[in-house]
Amino acid sequence: MADSEKHGGPADAQPAGPRYLLLGEILRPHGVRGEVRMRVLTEFPERISRLEAVYIGTGPASPNVKPYRVKHMRMHQAYGLLKLDGVDDRNQAELLRDLFVMVPLEHAVPLEEGEFYLFQLIGLQVQTADGEALGVLRDVIETGANDVYVVDSPAHGEVLLPAIQDVIERIDIRAGVMIVNLIEGLLP
Repeated sequence: MADSEKHGGPADAQPAGPRYLLLGEILRPHGVRGEVRMRVLTEFPERISRLEAVYIGTGPASPNVKPYRVKHMRMHQAYGLLKLDGVDDRNQAELLRDLFVMVPLEHAVPLEEGEFYLFQLIGLQVQTADGEALGVLRDVIETGANDVYVVDSPAHGEVLLPAIQDVIERIDIRAGVMIVNLIEGLLP
């Protein structure tokens, strides 16, 4: 999610984003040689083993993030098995439980045109195609089929919008606006 601190600029500037993007969440040690089992949170897990370093911490806005050199990363079922330099036994691996594996934003995979990081969507003003203000995008729920945008609407309460072409007409990050088509059944 987006960091809520502002970093200079005009009074109407957007909140600054996180310094890091999540690659995975360390679930537990795997074996006795320091490998960890990681829930993969990136669409590019194969890239992790090619990174010079990953950063481990409690989240993207954490002030206490520690760099680790990646020895190897391999997939096992739906999980990543990650070996970090300096983590050589089960006890050291246990200390990383529940922490996140991250990459600095500047080393993230470049986005294609029309793609956005999820943190960039939080706080967008959501409007209907007719220009009616619906509310503010508060959260993104990632599901298997498509994401769902959670909008806080003064008129309708919490509104859940599926991130599909029929509903999401346009996203303008610079303007801070998402334009939507409200198909039948979306409003409570």
